[in-house]
Amino acid sequence: MAALLISGFIGMFSETALNIAITELMALFNVEPATIQWLTTGFLLVLAILVPVSGLLLQWFTTRQLFIASLSFSIVGTLLAALAPGFEVLLVARLIQAVGTGLLLPLMFNTVLVIIPPHRRGTAMGIMGLVIMFAPAVGPAIAGLFLEYASWRTIFWTALPLLVFALIFGVVFMRNVSELTRPRIDVLSIVLSSIGFGGIVYGFSSAGEGDHGWSSPKVIIGIALGAAGLLLFILRQLRMKQPMMNLRAFRYPMFTMGTLIIFVSMMIILSTVMLLPIYLQTGMGLLPLAAGLLMLPGGLVNGLMSPIMGRLFDKYGPRWLVIPGLVLVIVILWLMTGIEPTTSKGEIIVLHSLLFIGISMIMMPAQTNGLNQLPRELYPDGTAIMNTLQQVAGAIGTALAISILSAGQKAYYADNGIAPADYLGKLPQAMTQGVQGAFWMTIAFAALGLVLSFFIKRVKVSDPEGGLQGPMH
Repeated sequence: MAALLISGFIGMFSETALNIAITELMALFNVEPATIQWLTTGFLLVLAILVPVSGLLLQWFTTRQLFIASLSFSIVGTLLAALAPGFEVLLVARLIQAVGTGLLLPLMFNTVLVIIPPHRRGTAMGIMGLVIMFAPAVGPAIAGLFLEYASWRTIFWTALPLLVFALIFGVVFMRNVSELTRPRIDVLSIVLSSIGFGGIVYGFSSAGEGDHGWSSPKVIIGIALGAAGLLLFILRQLRMKQPMMNLRAFRYPMFTMGTLIIFVSMMIILSTVMLLPIYLQTGMGLLPLAAGLLMLPGGLVNGLMSPIMGRLFDKYGPRWLVIPGLVLVIVILWLMTGIEPTTSKGEIIVLHSLLFIGISMIMMPAQTNGLNQLPRELYPDGTAIMNTLQQVAGAIGTALAISILSAGQKAYYADNGIAPADYLGKLPQAMTQGVQGAFWMTIAFAALGLVLSFFIKRVKVSDPEGGLQGPMH
């Protein structure tokens, strides 16, 4: 677990740290926002294609083999990114890094399910949450320091030796814990999965590009192809004796409920962590370092709360954490709809921190409770399903947030009769209207999550190996 957690920390750090350097990279490589977005979109796209296959990989390759492959891809991608002479090489490096992350995340969750007994899984997931959330929290702040006093390449040169250490540590201490069943590889399922999940992520991610938005042919074709591929993939999986991704995991009601709540929560999280940095820098005129430092306390609080929520989950179950967590999130998001350029930095820090306390009350309990209901043989499929849908939720949430933000800005200029030549002077006010509208969207997601949370029940695990004997317990 230590080897996995170190690797997960570095992977998450380098991903979020790069986000705050996007503006500098646009100027350095002389590319448009629609182009630079591919550093994030491409990363998500690789995850959307690779993570669904992870359930199959977990049954074909040992824990050590997957760990070494994951770290090798991460190291090669990080080294290439540090040396990248131009945008194209940096993009290829990001895609290679994404392969490493796509192999590592399902491996982490599956290992917890296999080696940690059910009554202690909340605590274990909480520790994992601490590590995974701590990295995105410190990433923007440290990246801001690098951009202020060094170069964006320092992000990757810092991560590289830590990844090498994690690989050596894992090679020495990692043991094989998974059972290899080596099911038949169905090529058509892999193709349909790639078209389905990849098309949806690509389509939604492309909605934030250019002036056409949702009417862009790329968006319409991407989503339509993705939906068709996904439908055919689902039908094929349900008819196969040995499916690539066993969708029968959805027969277990608490797994289904947990997955839906996680989906909604990821839309809220990724919308917020994208909207706030943009607004802090464009609407409030802060430098990247200041914006990163302002978001640091919220991420740290979320990370520190994860182990506490894990222990509370082990003791009391999910219901008394998830419902109050969603209520808190709705209240904070409502307060965030009043955000404006004059809002104090202290208020931003408090709201952001309280929001992520609410998130910590939702994510881990819903996820652990859902996975706990699955029998052992469905662990790889359950983790693959949850991790895949998180990538899809991220793409959809981000695309919707960007669209509402852009629409709000355009509406402000039109309603106030502002000429294009004067747009820059009124940008903070236009950005404020757009961001406020986007936060109302996140409230709608949170309200949906709250309705779902009333149906969540604690899973009583009767099988010491983990998992229940029947789907309706």
